Parts: sequence; C-alpha cells; structure tokens
Amino acid sequence: MSPLNLAGSSRRDTHVKVLSVTSGKGGVGKTNIVANLAYALCERGLNVLVLDADLGLGNIDVLLGLNPALTLQDCLRGDATLQEILITGPGGMRILPAPSGLAELTHLSEADRLRFLAGLDELDEPVDVFIIDTGAGIAANVCFFSMAAQEICVVATPEPTSLTDAYAFIKVMSRQYGEKEFKLIVNQASGEREALSVFRHLTTVCDRFLTIRLELAGFVPHDDKLARAVRDQQLVTERYPEAISSRHFRELAKEIDRSPASMFPKGNIQFFWRRLWTPEAAGPAL
Repeated sequence: MSPLNLAGSSRRDTHVKVLSVTSGKGGVGKTNIVANLAYALCERGLNVLVLDADLGLGNIDVLLGLNPALTLQDCLRGDATLQEILITGPGGMRILPAPSGLAELTHLSEADRLRFLAGLDELDEPVDVFIIDTGAGIAANVCFFSMAAQEICVVATPEPTSLTDAYAFIKVMSRQYGEKEFKLIVNQASGEREALSVFRHLTTVCDRFLTIRLELAGFVPHDDKLARAVRDQQLVTERYPEAISSRHFRELAKEIDRSPASMFPKGNIQFFWRRLWTPEAAGPAL
C-alpha cells in the first residue's frame, strides 16, 4: 500500500493544508461548521479528509446520518487500520469517525496519540485539505490535535461564555504550547457587524494579555434553514445551497482554499508527521 498522498493530489501539486477546528466550549456548532466547510471545499474540487478527533464523544457521523461499522476505537485497540474505518460522506469527503460514550478515549496517553499520528502516514488517500474536528475545551487531546495542525480555527458565538472560553483556549495554547497564530470563526452571528464586534472584543483581550495573532476567517449567520438541515441530519450546503449560511460556508471555503499551505512543520509533534511535507520542504529526517 502506498502512503497517504499528503504532498499533493491529482488536482494540483501543492502541500496539504491541515486545519484544526476547535472551541472553548461545547454547543457552539463546531462540528456543523466542520461538515459544511468540508462539503464546500469538496465543491471546489478539493480532496477533503475529516478526522473526528472528539474521542469518546464523536458525532460527525450522527450529524450526517451515517452509520460506520468501525471507528477510531477499533484502530486504537488494534482491531482495524485507519484505512479500514474510512467512510465517505456528502460531496465525497472522507471521514475517520470516532466512537461516542467511551470515557477512556478522552484520556489517551501521549504515546497513543503519537502512534495514531504515525498511522495517518499510512493512509492511501489523496488529500488537499485535512480538517481535524477536535473536542471542546482545554483537555489534553484537544490541545494535542490542535498542535498537530498547521492552522488553528477557533469557533465562538457572540455569547459572553463562548468568548470567555475561546480566550481561555487561546491562552492555554499560547502560554503552554507556544502557539502564536489563530483564526476565528464566528457562528450564529446576526450579521457582519456583530461578527466584527466579536472579533474586535476577543482581539482586544488577546492583545492586552497575550502575544498572539488573531485573524477573522469568516462568520456564519443565523439561518433557520441551517437548523432545519441539522434536524434532518443533512448539510445546509447540500440541501439548501442558496441559503445565506451556505453562501457564507462557501466564502469560508474560498478563503481557506486560496491561503497558502505551510511548507514547513511548526516543530514539536509535527516532526513526527513527516509525510505532511515533501522531503525537500521538511528538510532532513530527524
């Protein structure tokens, strides 16, 4: 079996973009954003791989109405390979599903997490964009998978508790793990003015207490059709392509598609994930 084609795909010869999508608190629509963003990227002709890294509370398969026979639990137990648990979702996105209701998976050892990253190198899949749907909060798994990504996207809503928890996550990632760049996605905004207000508020706090760079990647407005699609276990981008939220998901996908992928690992655990970069870009093996 040939390794995961993370240095380029049949579409174009570029480096893979690896995004983690996370949030300071649950209930902000993070997984819904991941799924619709993945679909919008597929519409642009990109090969998209989604990892449900909310281990123990995985739900992207439920959101999409899928019923995987195998999950990451089977891989971590040694009963299946990552290639064997892959499933195909809407638009052709490929998904590595996580189990739900297994507390022991929320506390993986560092060795287990590193072995899991090493296993990703053995996947036989062409990938342009790899999206990691992390859990919420500042647990070890969340921070680990966020560090594994080139770009960290933080989802927040205009609610004060969401903003407080988003800042807490950014603070932990900055002070304890050395991360200095983050992208913000504002969900459930009433419009552009409120999204900008959320961004400015969070930027003001970060500038005062942290040395980081926060960028507004985009926002998703309130949309009754989005809520309706969730209830029907469908994606708003697929069922209601002309809905206002669908248009914003496509704008977000466009922004991600046109931004250049990093040619170099940030350091730390990314050096274990060598096939994310070509040998010329990554430098000599460690």
